[in-house]
Amino acid sequence: MATTFLKPLHAGKGRSIAQALGQSTDYVKNPDKTDGGEWISAYQCNPSIVDAEFLFSKRQYEAQTGKTHKSNDVIAYHMRQSFKPGEITPEKANQIGYDLAMSLTKGNHAFIVCTHVDKRHIHSHIIFNSTSLDCTRKFRNFWGSSFAIRKISDILCLENGLSVIEDPNPSRGSYGSWLGENKPLTNRQKLEQMIDGALTPDCKSYEDFLAAMQTSGAEIKTGKHLAFKIPEAKRFIRCDSLAEDYTEDAIRERLEGKRKIKQRQAQKPLSAKGDMRPHSLIDIQAKLTQVNSPGFERWAKSYNLKEIAKTVVWMKERGMNDVEKFADACDAATERYHELSDKTKANEAKMKEIAELQRQISTYGKTRDVYLQYKKLPKKKQAAFYEAHRSDIMLHEAAKRYFDSLGLAKLPSIKALKQEYAALATENKKLYPDQKAARKEMIDLLTAKSNLERFLEIKIEQTDRKEQQQEESR
Repeated sequence: MATTFLKPLHAGKGRSIAQALGQSTDYVKNPDKTDGGEWISAYQCNPSIVDAEFLFSKRQYEAQTGKTHKSNDVIAYHMRQSFKPGEITPEKANQIGYDLAMSLTKGNHAFIVCTHVDKRHIHSHIIFNSTSLDCTRKFRNFWGSSFAIRKISDILCLENGLSVIEDPNPSRGSYGSWLGENKPLTNRQKLEQMIDGALTPDCKSYEDFLAAMQTSGAEIKTGKHLAFKIPEAKRFIRCDSLAEDYTEDAIRERLEGKRKIKQRQAQKPLSAKGDMRPHSLIDIQAKLTQVNSPGFERWAKSYNLKEIAKTVVWMKERGMNDVEKFADACDAATERYHELSDKTKANEAKMKEIAELQRQISTYGKTRDVYLQYKKLPKKKQAAFYEAHRSDIMLHEAAKRYFDSLGLAKLPSIKALKQEYAALATENKKLYPDQKAARKEMIDLLTAKSNLERFLEIKIEQTDRKEQQQEESR
């Protein structure tokens, strides 16, 4: 099932139409959310310069209709389509989003579809131009459009074998209710889990508890009210706003053994179940200068022993029992990642150059007639003509300067540029998954290498200390 909404986009106060379009399209095209741009499709527009193309169509609309833009005019429409976790692939979600946009606009408006895969639920953002392709009219939102969009979306879901919500609740909590047990934990639930994790049998005092919370990544605020800010959260959460077993008094009672709680069945570990990837060891001596807690020292030693054991198992599973072979694997993984990263970055830079050249050629062609008229006029008439057509003349001259800066004797065709851009985009789509896998492999290997070096260093220090003590006792 896909939940949907339609939101009109306005320029708003303090920003131009170009800024509003740029900010909206940049957000939905975010490569971190779309697997490096793999899950982006478009209709009658180039994704890399979609904001510029939308903006140009609005200038054409004003020129053809004589109507000027008003502050409350809609410049584009933003739709979002969210799917149930685990029920759909990014490719299928992007195709359904494309079909939804095509059905709603009837092919009369350019649009871009960006499928985000950074959350548990795959969802697509669709932005379509309010100005039609022929630049003579605009899309008019209609009464009950949300119900119409939902109906189209439901039909597309059923056609693709996806579930639908039979009686959707318009309240804000409907999506979380629909997810049921699969809905993500709230920040308060995550903080409660963190507190449970810190209150181990080794935690003997309130100071040990605070040290363990700090080590796990939480920021602490003491005073009249105890509060924590967990990683990735935007603000502090007061303990007196949590469940009754997590207030400051309750935490002190749990430390003193006066309060026993039953572990909740729905609790999930903060790390993925079965995650056997190596994680960095804790530098205990360095941390002790900050924390100075016996409870923390006991916990950190236990943590390091578990992590080094996990590192050894991880290496054995990959047949890395030889030190030289392991070092070679680290070097090869690092070299492989940087090789792929350099290639994708070079392609992205070239694609950016092509997109800019394409934009300048398009501007040059659209303003050429006006510029030729300007140059053919007698000197005494040029000033008045220039004032009447200032924007087009300036754009044309800027395009000429851009071509001169590139040393172009002859302009390439738009078709050739599009083909080159498409070839680079296709190559990057193939490279991005390999780059992501190479980065993960490199990080895992370097982490394992660091753990081993740190562990051996500790062992050597302990051996030297023991020999020194034996020497002194003789």
